[in-house]
Amino acid sequence: MNKYISEFIGTAILFGAVIGSGIMGSILSPDDSGLILLYNSLVTSFVLYFLIASFQEYSSHFNPVVSLAFLLDKKISTNTFFVYVIIQILGAITGVLIANYLFGIENVEFSEKDRSGSNLFISEIIATFGLVLFILISKKENIAFIVASYIGAAYWFTSSTSFANPAGTIGRTFSDTFAGISPESILFFCIAQVIGSLMAFILYKNFYKKQ
Repeated sequence: MNKYISEFIGTAILFGAVIGSGIMGSILSPDDSGLILLYNSLVTSFVLYFLIASFQEYSSHFNPVVSLAFLLDKKISTNTFFVYVIIQILGAITGVLIANYLFGIENVEFSEKDRSGSNLFISEIIATFGLVLFILISKKENIAFIVASYIGAAYWFTSSTSFANPAGTIGRTFSDTFAGISPESILFFCIAQVIGSLMAFILYKNFYKKQ
């Protein structure tokens, strides 16, 4: 059970931190979206690093499209994949609701933050493509640093601020705060993320994977 517990706790902490740092940034710098994004990206990077480094021995996907790539690479079973996806989604929602509570916000408050447009769709494809590819081609001992630094950077070089995670996308609809996303944008983002993951796996399988 430790791998399932790790996926739940890790995903909950990750998205609790994403939402919580966005709220705190909005409190500290209410009129400066650049500073809020800086707080948000730094906290996300730090949290990703310590979560992956801590849980990697057990399981540290925290992301359905990462689990999808591992399924396609035959590193996890189909049953494990589906359990992971359910756990990751529940973990993300739990973390977001806890963050709402900690900052005195309505526990369930659906986001009204619209994130739509072809540029955001392509942005999520690129963000997810990079994340999954670098996980697949990197040495295990380097993954925590690589994922943390990549996502921290992708916050700034993608117009979507690099969600790159269907579970997190779903979870973030439950908070009408800086890092939230409206329910209407969920499918749009998740499709882009799956496309990005599949593209990364195809490239990895054909050009990087050792036969």
